[in-house]
Amino acid sequence: MSKKLLVIGSVWPEPTTTAAGCRMQQLLGAFLRFGYNITFASTASRTEYSLDLEKIGVTEVTIQLNHSSFDDFIKKLLPNIVIFDRFMVEEQFGWRVAEFAPKALRILNTEDLHALRKAREEAYRKQRPFVTDDWKNHPMTLRETASIYRCDLSLIISTYEMEILQKELHIPSELLMHLPFMVDVSTISKEKFIPFDDRKGFISIGNGKHAPNVDAIKVLKQEIWPSIRKELPDAEIHIYGAYLPQQVSQMHHPKSGFYVKGWTENVDIVLNSAKVLLAPLQFGAGIKGKLIDAMRTGTPSVTTTVGAEGMHKDLPWNGAITNNWKAFAQISVKLHQSKDLWETAQEQGLELLQTIYSRAFLQDLLEERVNQIRSVLETHREQNFIGKLLQHQTMMSTKYMAKWIEAKNKGCT
Repeated sequence: MSKKLLVIGSVWPEPTTTAAGCRMQQLLGAFLRFGYNITFASTASRTEYSLDLEKIGVTEVTIQLNHSSFDDFIKKLLPNIVIFDRFMVEEQFGWRVAEFAPKALRILNTEDLHALRKAREEAYRKQRPFVTDDWKNHPMTLRETASIYRCDLSLIISTYEMEILQKELHIPSELLMHLPFMVDVSTISKEKFIPFDDRKGFISIGNGKHAPNVDAIKVLKQEIWPSIRKELPDAEIHIYGAYLPQQVSQMHHPKSGFYVKGWTENVDIVLNSAKVLLAPLQFGAGIKGKLIDAMRTGTPSVTTTVGAEGMHKDLPWNGAITNNWKAFAQISVKLHQSKDLWETAQEQGLELLQTIYSRAFLQDLLEERVNQIRSVLETHREQNFIGKLLQHQTMMSTKYMAKWIEAKNKGCT
């Protein structure tokens, strides 16, 4: 069986700045392990944080949007699998893949449900509780769901998102696969963790381009940190993240122990020095890379129900979960002071990693699922009637709009 994979990315992966970048790095690593020759293509510009894909054996190709050069490119490449990184990419290139590489298995990597994140943010901005109908009735949900149906398989990172897609939208389980972050648990043990007495202070991590992270830092500064400092007058919190906006940089205030540090190349080093990670997230979707990183380094965390959503099934959390800022501060102080409580939380994080996030186990599941669908691809698609309908109708408008833009651009040159 031929093994060529094309990944079309909305951006070039940045594993040191975003959880999405880590997720893509993990997927690329998995398919390299499966023996695939991988080409990663994107219309985006590279940044100083972009991963050097050539170093890990992945071919890099820059492609154009609304341009027939992609058609020639994919006909020559003839991939067996195409992964669309986020539904917007599938909207842009899905019809071209279906037309010029029809036998390729089409996989959607959602990262998270963008419509869920958007609907939650809008409810939060309007200062009202989020309800599921906000998501179901959001126009972006229609687009994202259509993309899921047009693909042969969609990778869903959160158990909560798997649940609502099936229960609320009745998407067939055959089109979905729960695939969380994949962690090499064989290298992680309690004996390797930096111990309680060799750590101090608090830490918070988040990319500044992500609205939930910026909001969480504001909550820390205004609502939570003053209460913690009242109990621990010498405590410090260090805020890390790439692309932090000016409003966050201006929160830097050493006199109150609030340090805005910016981007760090090695998140493990800064996590290993801290006792507790704080993530008071009020909206968002998917699962949170910072919370996985905390577990990997044996760092207990305090977060919200949104922060921990879809991450721990019925297992106890790696610290505490609360939406009350007074309680958030109190439990953060207790974790910082109590060695017994801290070590229990650390052990719970280790159990979560081993039970839910084992890379070896998840990679085996992914390879088995991909091979199974590839072996019966025609039958698989025949059973997806809505997908066929959307390929026939909805994508036609996208296709001819792209062709119109392409013709218009030619007329301008």
